[in-house]
Amino acid sequence: MRGCALRLNKLLEIVNNKVEKMKNIAMIFLFAIVGLTTQAQEKKNKNAKYTIEVNGNCEQCKKRIEKAAYSVSGVKSANWNVESHQLSLILNEDKATILDVKKAIANVGHDTDEVKATDEVYDKLHSCCKYERK
Repeated sequence: MRGCALRLNKLLEIVNNKVEKMKNIAMIFLFAIVGLTTQAQEKKNKNAKYTIEVNGNCEQCKKRIEKAAYSVSGVKSANWNVESHQLSLILNEDKATILDVKKAIANVGHDTDEVKATDEVYDKLHSCCKYERK
């Protein structure tokens, strides 16, 4: 009877050792996955430069477009050219995307290549600001 108990204790000890080893392997595997995932994340540019087309006509449009761009967290610089309709931006991509900026501009009535202003917002623009919509 005593020999049987000793064998059972020895067997339990072996099983416990194997369980501990499996836990260690699982932890190593988990840390490896977390490490690889962290490295795989795209590093974002804190001073990304963009130039996008924004429809508008005048100095009033310029003020409105630039104000909308600056309303997006992460926009460091915004300059819209009346003649070329080009908005030059410097953007911290950790805080916002270029799509966020385009949406903000569309929300004040100006179309971009990717996001269009709603008819309701466009119709509220001053008559001199109503550009030809595509």
